[in-house]
Amino acid sequence: MHDQDRALLTRLFDAAVAAADPREALKGRLPDPPRGRTVVIGAGKGAAHLAQAFEELWDAPCEGVIVTRYGYAAPCRRLRVIEAAHPVPDAAGLAAAQELFAAIADLGPDDLVIALVTGGGSALLPAPVEGLTLEDEIALNRALLASGAPISAMNAIRKQVSRIKGGRLAAATAAPVVSFVVSDVPGDDPAQVASGPTVPDPVGPAEARALVRAHGIALPPSVARALERAAPAPDPADPVFARDRVEVIASARLSLEAAARVAEAEGLAAHILSDAIEGEARDVGQVHAAIAREVAGRGRPFAAPCVLLSGGETTVTLRGEGGRGGRNTEFLLSFALALQGTAGIAALAADTDGIDGSEDNAGAFADGDSPVRMRAGGVDPAEALARNDAWGAFAAAGDLFVPGPTGTNVNDFRAVLVRGGAAGR
Repeated sequence: MHDQDRALLTRLFDAAVAAADPREALKGRLPDPPRGRTVVIGAGKGAAHLAQAFEELWDAPCEGVIVTRYGYAAPCRRLRVIEAAHPVPDAAGLAAAQELFAAIADLGPDDLVIALVTGGGSALLPAPVEGLTLEDEIALNRALLASGAPISAMNAIRKQVSRIKGGRLAAATAAPVVSFVVSDVPGDDPAQVASGPTVPDPVGPAEARALVRAHGIALPPSVARALERAAPAPDPADPVFARDRVEVIASARLSLEAAARVAEAEGLAAHILSDAIEGEARDVGQVHAAIAREVAGRGRPFAAPCVLLSGGETTVTLRGEGGRGGRNTEFLLSFALALQGTAGIAALAADTDGIDGSEDNAGAFADGDSPVRMRAGGVDPAEALARNDAWGAFAAAGDLFVPGPTGTNVNDFRAVLVRGGAAGR
């Protein structure tokens, strides 16, 4: 890949992340301080940086607890930051969930709860219902992650067997709750972000059971039994939520629009395909490759040179053993295999929180020569895709993208640069 293409794609990613900067996202949105106490609670991979920005902007006393992923903490003066495991929950997350409940339990109508919610909170706040254990919730998370089901289905199932998700955290206090949400979900429904600890959802147990059947999810037996007897989640029409306010302050749409402006300033037409793409990462990769080839070879549906941008949240169905890599690297490996031998096309796919899956990369770069570089590095790209080892393939090619934690999270970012000159297929 040409250095200038790699640099341009990186600038587009940087613009997308900057558009979700916590301080800018919160500025001008904060409520007036209450007569009583202000307690801040939060969860997610970007929650600590959001809490840090809140402290800078809030000109009144406050206290509270924030939980984020290990390695994602940010220094706060008045708010306590706890680190826990993601994407598979651990005991630290279980203790953190209890601390959030305790922080708001004795508040009244003259107090105020500020909830700072970003993606990743589902795993960071395990709170199994009576009869289930942390190990059951860990097993549930692993089953959901391996299923390839869309995030909306995963969250609908999680909420039915949790004491904190689906608005239950907000329902546990007598104080009004103002939720500031950084959306990492297709469609920006705040009830889906972190499984909505402060935002109720109308989906009930019967619908969740239907989703399990529809996606063929192999639930742990203990969780399946709990889902059969689950009580309905809080109703969004319940008067307890009438005092609350919910705002989505950053999203994939805004970040893609910022990246498009940077591309256009570079003299490239920018086309946002969608900010809400879901589906199997490898299938989405093939579709993006087909569109890019059509643009490069036939000038349709857009003329080259241009940049194709998209966001959303794809999924990966685990098919092999021992593979490493998240959905963005799997998207790109499939994309690269579909493009191999094609010139004039380069791409970056990365998670805007800085981590794709469980490794230290946000994603990777790819072009039509990526499979050649992978083979030169001793990795068969097709075999790597078959066992979900996209990380290994791009590591062998020297094409991993490692910006480090960004402090925000508006989900997947994909940029495909089409210079033109490729043969259509």
